[in-house]
Amino acid sequence: MSTNRYLHSAQQWGRDGEQLILAGERIFVRHRRQPDKPVLLLLHGFPSSSWDWQPLWEPLGEHFELLALDLLGFGFSAKPNRRDYSIHRQADIVEALLAAKQIDHCQLLVHDYSVSVAQELLARQQQRGDSRYRSCCFLNGGLFPETHRALLTQRLLLSPLGGLLNSLAGYRQFARNFSRVFGPASQPSEEELRAHWWLITRDGGKHLFHNLITYINDRRQHRQRWLTPLQQSAIPLALINGSCDPVSGQHMVVRYQQLGCRLDYLAQLPMIGHYPQLEASEAVLEHYLSFTVMNTTD
Repeated sequence: MSTNRYLHSAQQWGRDGEQLILAGERIFVRHRRQPDKPVLLLLHGFPSSSWDWQPLWEPLGEHFELLALDLLGFGFSAKPNRRDYSIHRQADIVEALLAAKQIDHCQLLVHDYSVSVAQELLARQQQRGDSRYRSCCFLNGGLFPETHRALLTQRLLLSPLGGLLNSLAGYRQFARNFSRVFGPASQPSEEELRAHWWLITRDGGKHLFHNLITYINDRRQHRQRWLTPLQQSAIPLALINGSCDPVSGQHMVVRYQQLGCRLDYLAQLPMIGHYPQLEASEAVLEHYLSFTVMNTTD
């Protein structure tokens, strides 16, 4: 057994899940079945995994049936070495999961990379005219390409030099860049960083950084498609946002309001960075439960 308690937690997270074939891909899934409770679908960010939700898993489980997955290329899911990763493909996988689990309705709690996945899911819902997604709460993420302040490393990975840069990068560079987006008083420990790195690099995952980062181009290409469901939303929307985040902090909230997007609940966490579910899990839980009590549709 590892002496790193975070690494042990991540390994146990994997053992407690299952592997499913969804939309033709091998996908890791965690499912806490509670048929008498509403379903909450948890979608993680880049470059981490569904293990990001571990601090909230048990307390949220008192109120919801929980469903989470590692998106293609992340965590315990398959990590094919190819350049055709897309937000639309990830949305296909999410909808295949709901079909496999025979879930007709759910609420969404999403972070970072997956704010775009959720925007695509909401765009599809708007097109279909159904009510599969009953509410959506966004944690820090690049909802609008014009406010997403990509780190220099992200911009380089997206460039033609991305493959070379990725081959040269290692744990120390990851730890430095990952820590930069956390709040000054809520920095990840060395043990936490090592656990995230283990999840990222397992099954050859290190080769994927420059392939997965193409989601930034998806955000530019589909900006209007993904903006419209926020402006014309028929379901409650919430923001729980770490204001200290250099990538999508306070400036993203300002833009959200400028664009006239629906906003039923807003919580700004002034000393918290890009990962509020890891940096301030109790505050996120309190705000999310307040949002669902006040605004979730029946």
